[in-house]
Amino acid sequence: MKLLLEPLHRRSEKKWANRVADAQTTDDLWKLFERRVPPIVGEYFRGAADSEITLKGNVRAFQQAMTTARGAIKVDSLDLRTTVVRHELQVPWFASPVGSLRSVWPKAEAIAAQVSGEWGTVSALSTLTGTPMEEVAASSAGKCWFQLYLCGGRDVATRGIQRAKLAGFSGLILTIDTAVAGNRAVHARMRPTAALQSFKGLPLGQRLGLLREKLRLLPQMLTHLSWLVSYWADGGIMQFVNIQMDDKGTPMPYTDIGTQLAASAVTWDDLGWIKETWGDGPLIVKGVHNADDAQRAEDSGASAVIWSNHGGRQEDRVPPTLHIVAEEMPKMARSKMDFMMDGGIRNGKDVLIALSYGVKAVGIGRAYVAGLGGGGYAGMKRSFDILREELERSMRLVGIRSVDEIRENGAAIRRQNQLIGNSSLPDFVF
Repeated sequence: MKLLLEPLHRRSEKKWANRVADAQTTDDLWKLFERRVPPIVGEYFRGAADSEITLKGNVRAFQQAMTTARGAIKVDSLDLRTTVVRHELQVPWFASPVGSLRSVWPKAEAIAAQVSGEWGTVSALSTLTGTPMEEVAASSAGKCWFQLYLCGGRDVATRGIQRAKLAGFSGLILTIDTAVAGNRAVHARMRPTAALQSFKGLPLGQRLGLLREKLRLLPQMLTHLSWLVSYWADGGIMQFVNIQMDDKGTPMPYTDIGTQLAASAVTWDDLGWIKETWGDGPLIVKGVHNADDAQRAEDSGASAVIWSNHGGRQEDRVPPTLHIVAEEMPKMARSKMDFMMDGGIRNGKDVLIALSYGVKAVGIGRAYVAGLGGGGYAGMKRSFDILREELERSMRLVGIRSVDEIRENGAAIRRQNQLIGNSSLPDFVF
């Protein structure tokens, strides 16, 4: 069946590539994502914890941020390069690790690495992904980082770290904000894993119940046939192939990710053996909300911190990441670590605003997932095109020539928002 579906997938790929080419913003890409990807799949990437206050706050914090604009300045050339943890990036962003990415497009993790490499930046691979890390690393002309969850315990994680080193990954990201899974209620109501079970070995009553679950999804599948064809052309239900449960390389079956996150909580005591197993490469701690944790990460041997609230997907009603950076990063002025951030970045102006607080690079998540789900390689490339066009336009209007200049002159670039209320803000898209 796969051989029959692959030509249909290629035809679909061309159709969606034409559509993403017309996208002017990442909001446009997200709308295409929603047209192509069925809600039960797309909600995993859209949604967040509880009432989604932090998800929206991440975006609104950037929308409410303002900058100056300097007149009568012509900027002939721009330098978008930045250096973080000894990696020189040609653009000041990297592709953040996103779990289950292969569910939106065939071999999506490898495509993300390919596009990132072509752009001279890093792609970070989540542990909870469906494309082998060796294939992901080989797809990039640049560097890749591996993001670690302790799924399966210490021995399984050790195998993953060693495997990443052999595959050529040049940085290790340790996520620390998953002590329990966030309550992503909207997706939970959809019962996303209920229909994934096989009929094999089930008694008649359970088979009928499973059949009802599968039929429940039929209407949204029939209205998203492009995705369905590509999904089955890619082999259907994926496994977490980057988690090897034993010495034989048995992959972890696809299960509820929330359960896996809760079972893989990291403590500060784990950083010692993780760093020892990883070796001399940079260890990056992600999911830091406050200066106390940032200092503890540095004391534990981290090379960098990513200020992050997990895109609002873990604890709701924590501050937007931009506010965390503004309030907590100045407390780390004596630190020798590099600092990055993610959360809420949807356009190039957001990138400029984030850099103005002194971070060396930003992580892009939902904005590139929008492109990948909406059009695969062409869609992700278009998301990066949009970010660069918007960043360069903003830099020219502000009168700034380089990323270093943005970071050094941040306070002079920013302006206080004195608008009352939020009626000036656009509708929330994603």
